[in-house]
Amino acid sequence: MLFVPTLLSALLSVLLIVVLKPLLVRYALARPNARSSHRIPTPQGGGIAVVGASLLVTGLLIVLFSDLTGPATGSFLTAAAAGLVLAVVGATDDIRPLPTIPRLLLQIGAVTAVVLTSDVRLLPDLVPLGLERALLVFGGVWFVNLVNFMDGLDWITVAEMVPVTAFVAFCGWAGLMPLPAVYAAALCGALIGFAPFNRPVARLFLGDVGSLPIGLLIGWLLLQLAGTGALVAALLLPLYYLMDATITLLRRLARREKIWEAHRTHFYQKATDNGFSALAVSAHVFGLNLALVALATITLVWRSATVQVAALAAGVVLVALVLRLFSRPRSKVA
Repeated sequence: MLFVPTLLSALLSVLLIVVLKPLLVRYALARPNARSSHRIPTPQGGGIAVVGASLLVTGLLIVLFSDLTGPATGSFLTAAAAGLVLAVVGATDDIRPLPTIPRLLLQIGAVTAVVLTSDVRLLPDLVPLGLERALLVFGGVWFVNLVNFMDGLDWITVAEMVPVTAFVAFCGWAGLMPLPAVYAAALCGALIGFAPFNRPVARLFLGDVGSLPIGLLIGWLLLQLAGTGALVAALLLPLYYLMDATITLLRRLARREKIWEAHRTHFYQKATDNGFSALAVSAHVFGLNLALVALATITLVWRSATVQVAALAAGVVLVALVLRLFSRPRSKVA
């Protein structure tokens, strides 16, 4: 069952890219600037195909297979609608940059809708419902933005999100979360279909039309996973993105920089400045994520608190080692 959405979504993603690319070349060129990682004008908007294919395939399977409907259906439909809203916001921003405040308010509204319709409690014995939802909205908005911030290098989003979605799809194969797992498989397939066009040197970027809704929809998947009791696994899977983006933000705040402005101070950007190729950076990220997937699997098999803490600590150490590697000139680590 999970192979079907992966394959269909990959094929549909490729087809949509082939059809849309002439329009993207004409209307959505990303021109290089001082903060860019690319050197020539490159079309953006591949996220239309990735998000569109994954949602269309999942919607079709929901219609065809009644056993996919259940408690998560309403939450998924809300997440899909909120993702489409952010796709429109991103498409607009790709063509003509939007002011920061309206863009942020729309993100808050989209994330709030997803949180309120997700019947998930993470820490019911420790945190009141209202406070937990407020924290989830804050974390969700940050996650949407950090996925957008981190999508600044060829193949990096593919290297990050394919292992994450494949793991969530595997959880469905194991009997957990059937509908989220089907959507995860579809999104994984759509990203695989996009990958040949984004391979360094990229001929197509996701654009904000892809990174914003992908951030929201991956966040929804991780929330569903955490709701099964796999909170540590849900933290481990995106840990590289979480640490790179959060540490960078805190450093910029400490330097009193305008954090809403574009920059080149993420660790993956420093890596390219330090002599790593885009392919090498993405390969390191992919390898790191396979290790994080292995740790997440361990937390599902052995549920003791000791194992959970040890796995999370091991994940933090692994990510910290990669961030340190990216911070040093390539000649010193070759």
